[in-house]
Amino acid sequence: MSAPRHAGEPDDRPLPPTAELERVAFLLERAQAATPRVKAFRGAAARLDALGEAEVRARVADGTLTELPGIGASTAGVVADAAAGRVSEYRARLEAQVAPLVRDGHALRAALQGDLHSHTLASDGGSSIETMARTAAALGHRYLAVTDHSPRLTVANGLSAERLLAQLDEITEVQERLDADGVDLRVLSGIEVDVLDDGALDQDDDLLDRLDVVVASVHSKLRMPRDAMTRRMLRAVADPRVDVLGHCTGRLLAGRAADSPGAGRGRGGRPQSEFDAEAVFAACADHGTAVEVNARPERLDPPTDLLALARDAGCLFSIDSDAHAPGQLDWQQLGCARVEHAGIDADRVLTTWDVDRLLAWTAT
Repeated sequence: MSAPRHAGEPDDRPLPPTAELERVAFLLERAQAATPRVKAFRGAAARLDALGEAEVRARVADGTLTELPGIGASTAGVVADAAAGRVSEYRARLEAQVAPLVRDGHALRAALQGDLHSHTLASDGGSSIETMARTAAALGHRYLAVTDHSPRLTVANGLSAERLLAQLDEITEVQERLDADGVDLRVLSGIEVDVLDDGALDQDDDLLDRLDVVVASVHSKLRMPRDAMTRRMLRAVADPRVDVLGHCTGRLLAGRAADSPGAGRGRGGRPQSEFDAEAVFAACADHGTAVEVNARPERLDPPTDLLALARDAGCLFSIDSDAHAPGQLDWQQLGCARVEHAGIDADRVLTTWDVDRLLAWTAT
């Protein structure tokens, strides 16, 4: 896989045909393009990779690329440009439109070691654990936590205890392949566990104890009364198994792509939940539960005023992409800019810690 440059770094390097297709897919994912559009390029990359470089170039030469299933005019044009040693017009346009995401937060982005919130095909993500991990490594990460959804979130194909146990075996297998290929990335086991209506967690306690990282998020009854929501969140952040409080307000900003992985329903926004933020953030600080700075463009959660409140409460933070596709891993830059603007020291951000320090902390 060609190393995707992170936000703020358009890539003007000529790439081999398969890498050119993968870069286009990466940029489309980062821009929240519709899933079928992304799949066309990722599928074409996989097909060409199976053919081998010699046959790809032969088909470019004789104009038979589009005879292959899954290769259309757009993808064939991208391949032809790459085979000729030039950046495709399609990618050049995306590089100009999509990068950079933001112009701030680069020092903090450079300090990041990993990402503690990502989704895969096992729940509502669009790619395998291995594809997500290799992309994270190419972005410069040293670790990536796989945090698929828990059982109650059926709309996102949440993992039962049995499926989560199977995923732990898959993570071991993926790690072995990465190690064999010299990929310097640790795949961490994890979950984005639903916070139930009473604040309990939506997974077996003994299974949560086995995971490297537990992100707890509210996904249902987001409009419950303020006092009830506060009690619900206080119970969750006090649970010793919880490491990170995910996207705390649950808000969705208008304008997100409806058909991109993880986007949910429609393009409309959703107001933030009401709760006693001072009490919740004080509890996070007391119990050592980090507040997530969720970098998904349609979330950017917590809002600026609550981010400052959590800062002043003495909370730790985790800048996470909440990626549901490889290109979305790059969204951390958006969170870095927000944390930098809030004046939060980098050492208070878990995702700047090395993996040994992080796992020692999550184990306490």
